Amino acid sequence: MDQFLNAAIMTLQPEVLGAIGLGSLIGLIFGSIPGLTFTVALALALPLTFNLDSISAIGLLLGTYIGGMTGGSVSAILLGIPGTPSAAATVFDGYPMAKNGRASLALGMAVIVSVFGGIFSLVVMVVAVQLVSKVAITFGPAEIFALVVFGLSTICGMAGRSLLRGLIAGVIGLMLMTIGLDAFDGVQRLTFGSTNMLQGINLLVAMIGLFAVPFVIQVFDEHRRGIKPPAQATDVRAELPSFRLMFANLWLMIRCAFLGTGIGAIPGTGGPIAAFLAYDHAKRFSKEPKTFGRGNIKGVIAPETANNAVTGGTMIPLLALGIPGDPATAIVLAGLQIHGIVPGPALFMTNQTEVYGIYISIVVAYVAILVMQLLGIRLFVHVLRVPPRLMAIVVIVLCGIGAFSVRNSIFDVYTMAIVGLLAYGLIKADIPATPIILGLVLGPILESEFRTAMNLSGGDFAIFYTSPTALVFFALALLIVGLQLSGEFFRKKSKNAAVGTSNA
Repeated sequence: MDQFLNAAIMTLQPEVLGAIGLGSLIGLIFGSIPGLTFTVALALALPLTFNLDSISAIGLLLGTYIGGMTGGSVSAILLGIPGTPSAAATVFDGYPMAKNGRASLALGMAVIVSVFGGIFSLVVMVVAVQLVSKVAITFGPAEIFALVVFGLSTICGMAGRSLLRGLIAGVIGLMLMTIGLDAFDGVQRLTFGSTNMLQGINLLVAMIGLFAVPFVIQVFDEHRRGIKPPAQATDVRAELPSFRLMFANLWLMIRCAFLGTGIGAIPGTGGPIAAFLAYDHAKRFSKEPKTFGRGNIKGVIAPETANNAVTGGTMIPLLALGIPGDPATAIVLAGLQIHGIVPGPALFMTNQTEVYGIYISIVVAYVAILVMQLLGIRLFVHVLRVPPRLMAIVVIVLCGIGAFSVRNSIFDVYTMAIVGLLAYGLIKADIPATPIILGLVLGPILESEFRTAMNLSGGDFAIFYTSPTALVFFALALLIVGLQLSGEFFRKKSKNAAVGTSNA
């Protein structure tokens, strides 16, 4: 108890609170701008911690991490362009809400459920860090591969009216992520002799192209044809979620928070997987699944709760085992080690004060983000008052800068444009973009874990069906695919029967 009080006194010092607030603001800004992710923000913030004490340094890094994770929803809702990959699923209903004049409600709900998911995962981390870390460490390549297959099965629920078109889109996403050098053997794949293609297609660059370029093309096309934007698109109201609305969705928030925490505790997964699984879960168990993609508030609640619950989940293997779950937590790990804090089983005995400081810093960071975003909603929503053609110019400039900054490569800007043109053509062909995103996000993990598992087993496929955990995920994937196929079959059968009746 004394060590917790000491940690609280140290963390609540003005300089530490200032560091957490600064980190939260930096993360929020970087997370809100497509292309400038919180991983970039953490890389830039790390040198700032060199002259700080350990508690202030930890607070700055954690504030940046948490601020970036929550900030991705701002551009996802207002512009339909996710600021981070973890916010991609938020676009599906958040952006339609903004177009319907409910941007402030979507933003307010997003930040509130983000804080809920983050604090919830922190509580789970504090209570069960040792137990959860032991379970998470049992996930080898075969189990993670099965988990990703289960994640890919959600394509069925996001395929729209045609499962075949959804599968085509998913395969396109998987194919895009195979371009470049093979990470295992160094073999060139789909490079067509181009040196630039050797670096492959960056996930963030591809996502910017998928969301931003079609938006810009559509805006200028409508302006050319003299089509005016709908009046409700600029009808900005200061509207925050009511307690009744939040209470009605409390059980969904709890389920998605558990899901996000569990996914985050598995190294190598992360926010995008948690967000897509949560979105599919909310849609699948909704009484009105057809309203998803048209501005259903549950489509904002589920992914935002889950991807922020990942922040606490990723800290479990990081602190208990010293294993970072993604590039962002790898930078946090480096910051801890720079200040003499070595994560691992002994951390909770040798550095208890610092551990409690981490817990308190996470709470403070979420409080800071809650205040910043709630106060900023009135400012954020004024983006919708900007004429669409001017907004399109700003968006394409920012996205071009963001795409270039990912790897300082002009080739990435060209890639963004080409992927965007492809996405626009697919949208016109009535092929959904959502499965493409899922293929982009999960494709590299799917391949990496499959090949790692095969290397470990010496080419023996038994590694996949001798693991009870893997078999559970495979069974769930088959169940989802089977339910979707049977549902589509019965829909077509009832439609044909209705047509036959009307003809008679």
